[in-house]
Amino acid sequence: MMRSLERGTVSAVLEGELLVEVNGELERAMIEPSLAQTVEVGDTVLLNTTGVRLRLGTGGVHFVVSIEGKSPSTLSGDGHIIKLRYTPQQMAVHAVEEQSHPMHAVMTEAETLDGTPVIICELHSMIPAVAMSFHHEMSNGGGENEGEEIEDTAQPRVVYVMTDGGALPMHFSKTIATLKKLGLLTATVTVGHAYGGDLEAVNLYSGLLAAKHVLQADIILCGMGPGIVGTGTRYGHTGIEVGQAVNAVHVLEGEAIVVPRLSFADKRERHQGLSHHTLTALGRVALASATVPLPNLDDAQATAVWKQITQSGLHLRHRLVGLSGRSILDASQRFPVPLRTMGRTLSDDPAFFLAAGAAGEWAARQKKRPQKKRALLSGSSKSNSHSVPKIVEA
Repeated sequence: MMRSLERGTVSAVLEGELLVEVNGELERAMIEPSLAQTVEVGDTVLLNTTGVRLRLGTGGVHFVVSIEGKSPSTLSGDGHIIKLRYTPQQMAVHAVEEQSHPMHAVMTEAETLDGTPVIICELHSMIPAVAMSFHHEMSNGGGENEGEEIEDTAQPRVVYVMTDGGALPMHFSKTIATLKKLGLLTATVTVGHAYGGDLEAVNLYSGLLAAKHVLQADIILCGMGPGIVGTGTRYGHTGIEVGQAVNAVHVLEGEAIVVPRLSFADKRERHQGLSHHTLTALGRVALASATVPLPNLDDAQATAVWKQITQSGLHLRHRLVGLSGRSILDASQRFPVPLRTMGRTLSDDPAFFLAAGAAGEWAARQKKRPQKKRALLSGSSKSNSHSVPKIVEA
């Protein structure tokens, strides 16, 4: 174990961020909201500089551990659930499941997602693309079939459940703040050791139930915060949680929709076409079937992806649906939300964002379906039979 701690002097206080002079250089530092209330220019701060010094893709920022001469906030509130347990940074949160929480009675009764679509994203950069495409498709009007009546025209409630596979503090994601400001996300839940959502939950299962029954979600987005851990091995990455999320949604009787990680711009062979993360999570970890929307690609790319799918047997285990995915192109012009993954933009890596767009399109179709048809579809998706290929052109 190793950790780099350094002192610096605050040169500027920005929104949720500081400029700190460290060894004669001005460098960025993130600060917890509780500490940000007391920090001032000229303060000496203790920084955790580990990620930057190792040149990791953790946002290129340091993290404030403490402000010298100023005491951190004292305990307040009714929360007794500890996140970051048994570490120097452990904190108490008021989890939605706790007996003292106003929603405890609701959570006691919550048992099922009632067929609610849950869009499972491996990378945080998928979240805005899915949300943008979903809202763009919803606002276009019209049912799945021309002339079909849409039973619910109210603004859909989209709730993001953030896991602890990446960044742990919700406030680290400026994207989520932007999506909420624009009304593309209604609310958030942080689960496991992730924290800072509108609701805190002990684990993924109760977090999904809280999204449905407390926050009244029509659509749930599920995935880690910014950053992902990877080692180049089959199982040594936090993207493995995609398969675990499929299992959770199945147990809770929701509709699992997985955004496949696609790229033809990533230089690493293991992430070319369909990422080995997706192949492992869906081919080896997921014990239940999921819907996997696939975007329209050019012939060469489509052939390469289909070869990966058939060789891994994903078409025997999951329900594949083909959609355009191109709604993300229009949505990116409509909503002022930057799209970037691993440093690549929409024009740099179109396949990646088209896959997220296809998932948003599919979710919009589920929301537009008459309730009876949605119930039938949800019931069929709970089958755990992997013996028959399920390939649908949507």
